[in-house]
Amino acid sequence: MKKTYILDTNVLIHDPLSFTKFDDNIVVIPISVLQELDTFKTAGDERGKSARVVSRRLDAYRAKGKLNVGVKLESGGILKIELDHQQVLPPEFKLNEMDDRILNTAFWFAKEKNNVVLVTKDINLRLKSDAVGIKAEDYEAGKVKVDELYPGLSSREVSSSVIDKFYKDKSVKNDSEELAPNEFVLLRAKEDPKKTAMGRCDPADMSVIRALNPEPAPWGIRPINKEQRCAMELLLDDNVKLVTLIGTAGTGKTLISLACGLQKAVDDNIYKRLVICRSVVPVGRDIGFLPGTKEEKLSTWMGAIYDNLEIIMDKRHQDDSMQKFEYLLQNEKIEIASVSHIRGRSLPKQFILVDDAQNLSPHEIKTILSRAGEGTKVVVTGDPYQIDNPYLDIASNGLTYIVDRMRGQKLYGHLTFIKTERSQLASLVAELL
Repeated sequence: MKKTYILDTNVLIHDPLSFTKFDDNIVVIPISVLQELDTFKTAGDERGKSARVVSRRLDAYRAKGKLNVGVKLESGGILKIELDHQQVLPPEFKLNEMDDRILNTAFWFAKEKNNVVLVTKDINLRLKSDAVGIKAEDYEAGKVKVDELYPGLSSREVSSSVIDKFYKDKSVKNDSEELAPNEFVLLRAKEDPKKTAMGRCDPADMSVIRALNPEPAPWGIRPINKEQRCAMELLLDDNVKLVTLIGTAGTGKTLISLACGLQKAVDDNIYKRLVICRSVVPVGRDIGFLPGTKEEKLSTWMGAIYDNLEIIMDKRHQDDSMQKFEYLLQNEKIEIASVSHIRGRSLPKQFILVDDAQNLSPHEIKTILSRAGEGTKVVVTGDPYQIDNPYLDIASNGLTYIVDRMRGQKLYGHLTFIKTERSQLASLVAELL
């Protein structure tokens, strides 16, 4: 039996083409959803962009038939726009609430003996839907199997002689077909577990695991665990155009990314500048509109970036660290931006760091990565267990999405950080709380 899917506004914002992805079933967009999208269309952020994309696509389908009757989709399904109905929900629900109007539409279809599923990323609306006997689901397209997420580092047991040969020849044969390009391998001797060697699967020749380059110290920052060491290998390799780093707070992913970015953009002049951007998602209560220039507005959201830059600057310029930072800003070797400021730009020969990417949707992260011009390197960092966006979770955010989709590409590398290095307290908090 065909299903009737009722879509919530947040599903269309999350994926503007979501209404085309329900196979040969019936897809219903309530008129209240269109009205809510209309309030977003003038916004300059990704929400506004998604609303405009939805409107244009629906208008294209309008040319194929009457949307109130139903228009055939390429998948074989039917797309309908449904007007609001008189209240059929219990009196506890009020139709002046947008969610209740959407739920009322779903309830009306259910009373008409349809096999109804309400699709929403709003947990509370799914709970309310269950309360009145309507099946509700999260939007599953593009979700990642978190338990199978690519770690970027694996280990294997080999004989002690293999490790001796690896140190001598700086390489060893890769006899596994499961390794991805740029995946790191910890070789451990069977005879002595303390005897180890670290290598990397050569993307140019997948049959070889090569030794890492000599340990770097960009801007005085040295790696203090194997994950940081491997991450620096990727960050300083110009052939790896996209790097993702996942880890809890204090693992050092942002610090070493900034240090390597400064090394490449300021010292080596491989890139024109270091561009640092974050998603602007408030934690707890928002503090409203902020006065001042773009840099002054962003300083509130970029505190973690400034803290890390200050640590790095102190390593290199102990007496005048902040003056050096201001000099690099004024000479456009460092640019601080929000994600919304990246949209629409073309960025050739830049070292771009996208921090806190767990708060971006797959659609948003795709928009950012598509800004990368010729010779640009993009580093994406975040903690998928620390999401502030109410409509994203560990399986549906942009960070885990690209880790899942990009594995196996020769220009891509990834590392999952495990150990917190910020302080003993931070490590304990990450472990227990």
